[in-house]
Formats: sequence, C-alpha cells, structure tokens
Amino acid sequence: MIDLKALETFLWVAELGSFRAAANKLHTTQPAISQRIAQLEAELGTRLLERERRIVTPTPRGRTLLAYAEKLLALRAEMLEAFSDVSSLRGVMRIGVAETIVHTWLTRFLKHVNTVHPHLGLEIEVDITPNLRDRLASQELDLAFVLGPSTLPTMENRELCSYPVAFVASPAIRWKRQPVPLEELATFPIITFSRNTHPYVAVRALFSRHDLPAVRLHASASLSTVVHMATEGLGIAVIPPAIVTSELATGRLALVETRVALPDLPFFAVWSASADNGAARQLVEIATAIAQEQGGM
Repeated sequence: MIDLKALETFLWVAELGSFRAAANKLHTTQPAISQRIAQLEAELGTRLLERERRIVTPTPRGRTLLAYAEKLLALRAEMLEAFSDVSSLRGVMRIGVAETIVHTWLTRFLKHVNTVHPHLGLEIEVDITPNLRDRLASQELDLAFVLGPSTLPTMENRELCSYPVAFVASPAIRWKRQPVPLEELATFPIITFSRNTHPYVAVRALFSRHDLPAVRLHASASLSTVVHMATEGLGIAVIPPAIVTSELATGRLALVETRVALPDLPFFAVWSASADNGAARQLVEIATAIAQEQGGM
C-alpha cells in the first residue's frame, strides 16, 4: 500500500527540484527523503525521478504519478479540514511582512491570531517585497504580505488592501506656491522606499523629466527612518499617509498639497498553492478581514 507521506515527499522533490530542498520543507533529513523515494519506486516498479547534475526532474511515469499525488493530497487536506477544529492550529508559521503593513494593521492581525489560534507560533520577518518574494519561493516563508501579487504559478494571491501615496513634509517648510508644483518639490531631497521597489521606481520616473533640476533621491528600507528624516525637515517623504496618522494628527508632519498623481500601493497575501497549506489560507482570511476593517481598500 502506497504511503501518503511518500507521495507527499515525491511531490515536494518534483516541485522543488532538489532532495535537500524537500528535506528542508518537510523538516527531515536528505537520507530520509532518498529512502522514501526509493521505497516508492520499488513499490511502483518504475523510476520516478531523473537525477541529472543538481536538478531533479520527474520521468514520464513520474509526471503521471505527480498528477495523481496532487489529487490524493488535495483530497486528504480537504478531509482533514472538514473534520478539524479551526481553533486547533499548532506549530509555527513563518510570515514575511512589508513594513507598510507593520505601521498599519499588523498588530491587530497578530492579536487576533493569538486569540483564535493560541497554540500557533509565529515567526515574523520584516523586509522589502523583492526579498520576501525570493524567500517565499525558496520555501523559507509560509506566507507573505507584500506589495503586488506574485506571478509564479506555484503561488496563490489575495488582495488585502491598497494605500494612496502622498508627499509628506515637516510643517516648518514654507512653500512658494499652493498647490506645490513638481518643480518646487524637486528642489528638496525626496525620501522614499528602498531601491528595487515599485514606489522607488515610480518616484524616480516622476522626477526624471528633462525640465526638472537633478533631484536628490534618498532611499531607505526602513520606513521609520523615512518618517524620522521627514519629521526633521531633511526632505520630502513619498509614502502612504496611513503610516503617519499620529504624526499628521499632532502636527509633526503635514500633507503637501499638490496636483501630482502618484499610484496607489496594493498589498497582497501570497502563499504556496500546495494542497497542504490550509493553515496559511486560514491566516489569510483573518488578514483580509483586518485589512478591510482598517479601511485600506
């Protein structure tokens, strides 16, 4: 009788293309992975994987088995979910979070998860979206809240919220004209998200016009640093006002009135589309509700 654990092992080896990566995903050793695959091949009487150089790929018979394995494991996950207690999630979930979410609704999300799933441990990693995408693809994260959806076919996406972006500055800055034209904004240092992010690229393109003075563009992976620099009058921040609500309310920062249009920032939950990722889906449901309550759509 074929063991479902062996089928799951085969599926992850085929998907990740590596015995070592599958061992890391399944929290076991590489020899254990090799043994399960060998037993499965012996039971079925056929070779399932081609081991060429460092890449492992399914054989034609392996691709046939892969289709069946996906159906069987999906059915198992459906059965377990039907009989499981939604409050019984255990273990550890590794969640990557873009910093905008940290400054808006992450705390409320964590409190809700702790209440609903008291036995579930959370490992929170805060980083820029490109790095979080890479870690999610390499199975170092189980779930990520990032800017924009993933285009990988192995990932699922759910839009969580979208935040407008604006120019924010110290109220000590005196503007010559209202609304402030782009030409005047360009005379100040512009502070925004780190390089290789969509907001940075959009800001750089905005100030690349030939009729504008050469802009001083400051980038930081830390939004706390961006906010502090703007509060100290070191430049104009290009960020979602939602992350500086307290600074705006107390007058430490002020919105800059301008007709310059900036694209909104859409944030998505991204997670593996594998059949055994029901825990991630449950947390995504919580995140969606919290984000929409926050008014980010």
